[in-house]
Amino acid sequence: MFAILKKELWSYFGNWSAWLIIAAFSLIATLFLFFFDNDSNIFEIGTASLQSYFVLVPWFLMFIIPALSMKTFAEEQQTGTLNWLFSQPLKVSDLVFGKFLSVWIVGILCLIPSLIYLYTVYVLGVPAGNIDLGMTFGSYIGLIILIAAFSGVGILASSFSQNQIMAYLLGVFMCFIMYFGIEQLASYKLLGGADFILQNIGFYQHFLGFTRGLIDFKDVAYFVLVIGVTLVLSNHFINKKK
Repeated sequence: MFAILKKELWSYFGNWSAWLIIAAFSLIATLFLFFFDNDSNIFEIGTASLQSYFVLVPWFLMFIIPALSMKTFAEEQQTGTLNWLFSQPLKVSDLVFGKFLSVWIVGILCLIPSLIYLYTVYVLGVPAGNIDLGMTFGSYIGLIILIAAFSGVGILASSFSQNQIMAYLLGVFMCFIMYFGIEQLASYKLLGGADFILQNIGFYQHFLGFTRGLIDFKDVAYFVLVIGVTLVLSNHFINKKK
């Protein structure tokens, strides 16, 4: 598994793709938070908070993470190297988990530049340091877990297809449905009392708790379950290609 993880990380950082994605992610976030005239602009909000960042980032991630995960299995199938991997003394589960970890790690690294935003907001607070660090810490934990869930979904999408573009589009679609689509459907209240159940199937409500500074065991367990299911399904589909 660690050999796969090392290989995947090298493939991301060795050809600059990870660096470009991290830079693009940070640039877009910076423009929205400090320069563009929008509801997320920290200066226009006038409060010492990164709440707008934690609202925006999941939308960026649902495009960024599938871009990282699309090649994990689609490229291996397209180039025929998946068959070579099958011939190695390597469990499919190790292959899946190693690739998942690589996507998750790069996704987490996308958040590192945001510590500059945290410092900026901390200094600009009146008085300096007037920021809810508990809520901020909980939100970062939520983002790290959400990145893991998106990574699992992206890996699953890549295991379906031999085409990287199709894997990317499918990954974006699945992440969108899980984060926003189910939540939006539940808001129409078409199912009466069952809307609450539908709402809790999606990512949004479980992520929302973290942005309030609440690290609830039920929310953590939900995301662990989602990640587990996506990896088990990915393992199943890759095994079928042997």
